[in-house]
Amino acid sequence: MGPLPFVGLLSTLLSSLLGKEAIMVIRHALLALLSEGPKHGFQLAQEFAAGTGEMWPLNTGQVYTTLQRLDRDGLVESDGADAGTQTSYVITDRGRTELESWLRRPPDTTHPPRDELVIKVLVALRLPGVDASELTQVYRRHVVEAMQQYTRLKEDAPEDDIGLLLVADAEIYRLDAIVRWLDAAEARIRRMPPIVQRLATPTRQPRRARVGSNR
Repeated sequence: MGPLPFVGLLSTLLSSLLGKEAIMVIRHALLALLSEGPKHGFQLAQEFAAGTGEMWPLNTGQVYTTLQRLDRDGLVESDGADAGTQTSYVITDRGRTELESWLRRPPDTTHPPRDELVIKVLVALRLPGVDASELTQVYRRHVVEAMQQYTRLKEDAPEDDIGLLLVADAEIYRLDAIVRWLDAAEARIRRMPPIVQRLATPTRQPRRARVGSNR
């Protein structure tokens, strides 16, 4: 497996930068950068940020902690530099195999993420005196404003800044999906009975097949 241009990994990175998966994404992003040649931690942090249009800066300490774990797992090797000099790392054959396997492995879609916005709406439905429908409109305005900011960012970005453009595109599409979900949620909430009636009405709990599982 030859060197991989880092920007070629962005679509995969974007799909899983949440929760504990973010740690795994950083591991493999560093492996991808090292597949281009030996690099030290500060250089890796700079190239990661540049490859994502400066949207996802990495703390250098976090980079070195991750590199130490990769070294422990046999995925990279250090050059054994003396104290006072920067330690460079190289990817091992095992690291290249791991990187290629990760790239070809589809993201796990069987477990929905614990989305803060969804949880807030669900909580609002349970609280007396809280208008969940009105809250969805507040959230919607905020998300639309964020979409407009990313749109302006794209308009001002150089055409050759592929990392920034891909990240901005991904955020715009993600936020657009949130707006559509908020619209659907508001419509569904408005069709529901009052909260007192909802809580007093017993509901059955049907067995749900897990998305992506065999029936």
